[in-house]
Amino acid sequence: MNTTKRILVIDDEPTAVDLLHRILELNGYEVLDAANGIEGVELFRHNICDLVITDMVMPKKDGLQTILDLRDDYPDLPIIAISGGGTISKERYLAVAGYLDKVITIAKPFTIETILKAVATLLGNSVKPEAS
Repeated sequence: MNTTKRILVIDDEPTAVDLLHRILELNGYEVLDAANGIEGVELFRHNICDLVITDMVMPKKDGLQTILDLRDDYPDLPIIAISGGGTISKERYLAVAGYLDKVITIAKPFTIETILKAVATLLGNSVKPEAS
């Protein structure tokens, strides 16, 4: 049985996606990438993941709507919400996401340690969600 945890990274900034992908892969995780919330939700539905890391400010579908859409089908899905800000401050975006269960919020720029600690915290007792 494969015990490698699969993580989906959703961010419209290619540099952020590349950085997160490398950090996670080097630490033994299988990583999938999506450039926006629409692509991310669709990719997740075809490739169930153990955790999602999503940017909050993205075109097409923002992070909050992405989280809500994923949680409709997978209510226990652990999520890390990240933000560097946008038309409103990153703190406000992250505060809204922080009210949801099993969501850790992290402001950009972040450290490798911060990301890995959040991943470890959320995956510590996590079981891969069952496909609906």
